[in-house]
Amino acid sequence: MPIAKALLPEFDQEMMTTRAVLRAVREDKTGFRPHAKSWTTGELSMHIANLLSWLVSTLHSTEFDLNPPGGPRFSPPKFESAAATLQSFDNNSKIARTALATASDADLMVAWTLKSAGVPIFTMPRIACVRSFVLNHLIHHRGQLTVYLRLCDIAVPSVYGPTADNPTPGG
Repeated sequence: MPIAKALLPEFDQEMMTTRAVLRAVREDKTGFRPHAKSWTTGELSMHIANLLSWLVSTLHSTEFDLNPPGGPRFSPPKFESAAATLQSFDNNSKIARTALATASDADLMVAWTLKSAGVPIFTMPRIACVRSFVLNHLIHHRGQLTVYLRLCDIAVPSVYGPTADNPTPGG
């Protein structure tokens, strides 16, 4: 079985769960910041929505420089609203799924490098980057967002099973 085909069910499940968490974000709580060094709920939500564009970039290039010499520093999309963030996530999810579904095993084995100011931070096969730098990264921040929801007294959706707010999986 091709690698991408084996990964797609996991991708679909994680995107469904992520969408449920993003959908729970209330507009009136998007400015909540649990600590001075933390992102706001809106900023964290937008980061999660944007992470899927990194999957596409990873599969269509061999490197990315966060601060390219002689070029502009990477600037992530800015949070506008909870609804716009959810729409961005939906768009990015569709594009990322298509990119993953069409990637061959050979494509996924190509080395990919993250750089800053021309200096490599890491190099790994694209498939490892898709799993760690994109999917695991997204899942990590989704977990953070569930804590923000709890701190804002917003019902936490089911993620990998029941929550105190949703005792029935899928609720």
